[in-house]
Amino acid sequence: MAGIHITDIEAAINWWRARSPSSDGITACAEVLALAEVYGTMVWLHDLYVDESALAGAAREAWLAWYRSTPDAPCIAICSTSQGDDLCKGCGRTFDEVQHWPVMTPGEKRATWRRITMEGTAWRFNRYAERAAERTTEGAGEAGL
Repeated sequence: MAGIHITDIEAAINWWRARSPSSDGITACAEVLALAEVYGTMVWLHDLYVDESALAGAAREAWLAWYRSTPDAPCIAICSTSQGDDLCKGCGRTFDEVQHWPVMTPGEKRATWRRITMEGTAWRFNRYAERAAERTTEGAGEAGL
């Protein structure tokens, strides 16, 4: 299983905070509390990743709800792996990542998203950023989000 980066846990916490704000400015919803426990433990242990299989119960369900709100595939419909490139110029995924995307776990997909975002060399991040934004919006709409 893949490791879930601490920034994904933080993003999920912030998503839940916006989705279910505190009524009194002090208490947090159950999802935030579950994720905050994971986040706090990661900070305490100086861990950047939590194993996807170790995320259990309410924290896992809260993280998966956030995950489902994010775009699934980084594809911008310009795939150079179909033309023999080992790394897609359009989205930045490797040939294997493109081929195995449908069976990858959420943690594996987020790890791929993190890598291609940090590299920032794929066309989705520069030449075709507008197209990428359109496809992301379309993809979320098609997923019923």
